[in-house]
Amino acid sequence: MSDTERPILLISGAGEGLAASIATTFAQSGYDVVGLARSDRIAQHLMRLVREAGGAYIHAACDLTRPEQVGEALRPYLGRISVLVHNAAAFVMKPFAETTAAEFEQAWRAANLGAFVTSQIVLPHMVARGTGTLIFSGATAALRGGAKFAAFASAKFAQRGLAQALAREYGPQGIHVAHVVIDGMIDAATTDRLAGPGSQRMDPEAIARAYLYLASQHPSAWTHELDLRPSSERF
Repeated sequence: MSDTERPILLISGAGEGLAASIATTFAQSGYDVVGLARSDRIAQHLMRLVREAGGAYIHAACDLTRPEQVGEALRPYLGRISVLVHNAAAFVMKPFAETTAAEFEQAWRAANLGAFVTSQIVLPHMVARGTGTLIFSGATAALRGGAKFAAFASAKFAQRGLAQALAREYGPQGIHVAHVVIDGMIDAATTDRLAGPGSQRMDPEAIARAYLYLASQHPSAWTHELDLRPSSERF
């Protein structure tokens, strides 16, 4: 398969941890990877990881909430983007009274406006081909709002609603839209202040394999919402 025939995984919110594991897992399965992020700080690291996994990596530093920037970055690749993983998030954990309007808005912009912009650019090309997958990285906060999580939970609730709306609108057109509830702490991606005594961290590579499974499902048996948690997590 030539480079121009390899499908592309687009990660909006490319970075270390889960995003890097998703990139390498898909590269090992025959994908090239395009990563979008606010800066290019992580670009060389991801390029090396994806190359070692057998794929090519292209990085674009842009503001995910700016359609003109995202459109310009993706223009050369739109015909090959088979999977979009929206992984961007702005984590806010503060008492409600101390949460600023700017922090509240930023949580929404990262989780939702960024997802809206990238999806709106990618979807017409997927529809034209009659196939494609959108995966939204969710969290426990998408299902229940906890104390000190007003900004983050409201953003994740909204992202879940966006995923449901897109699934109902684009599923009949051959586009698989999935929302992944990550109900636990991801190893190397979260701080100790969030993990209780004896808590089990989630392996980002195991999560990435679940994403790859979603992208390879037959249309007769699509999963819309996948709920992932470590065996020690209560629910």
